Amino acid sequence: MKKYIFILFVICVGFIGSSFVSTSEKPVKDFTLKNIDGKMLSLSQFPKAKGFIIIFTCNHCPFAKLYPERLNQLNAKYKLLGVPLIAISSTDTIMYEEDTYPKMISKAKKEHFNFPYLFDEMQTVAKNFNAQKTPHAFIIWKENNKWLVKYNGAVDDNGMEPEKVSTHYVADAVDALLKGKQVSIKETKSIGCQIAFRKK
Repeated sequence: MKKYIFILFVICVGFIGSSFVSTSEKPVKDFTLKNIDGKMLSLSQFPKAKGFIIIFTCNHCPFAKLYPERLNQLNAKYKLLGVPLIAISSTDTIMYEEDTYPKMISKAKKEHFNFPYLFDEMQTVAKNFNAQKTPHAFIIWKENNKWLVKYNGAVDDNGMEPEKVSTHYVADAVDALLKGKQVSIKETKSIGCQIAFRKK
């Protein structure tokens, strides 16, 4: 089984790599994207939200396929505390047919997503966040009517073996923010497939 997971890990149209992009305290704009239920969704539709866990992911990436259950767990816990999780697919659907909107709907049903899964068809939101990989996690927090990036990077420190995770980067950051504390680890390397951006 571990050998099979490792093979999945290294096959992703050439490679799966890591990325580190500093976005600490960067303000990000609200956005409006289509959810898998056919409705348009934006951050402003959550007026009581203290913050959000934003996960850039996709259908095709072997590494992203390791995380749906963990994303469901994060949303189930933190949505009740005012920090819902929103997943966004921004990968070029011309290059990856598996990431088309109808297949996003199918995947969400199959994996029993309990969170919104938004289609960033024009890839503008991924560029606004400077998202690089799938999955790439961001925690944004509301301060002075602005959404500021408080954490950017991996969801945790062991994608392939969830039972061996020793540091839950996203959960730890949200816990700190909910307590009014500073995030101790603000940035890590996101690991996964490179988001395929269309050339202009």
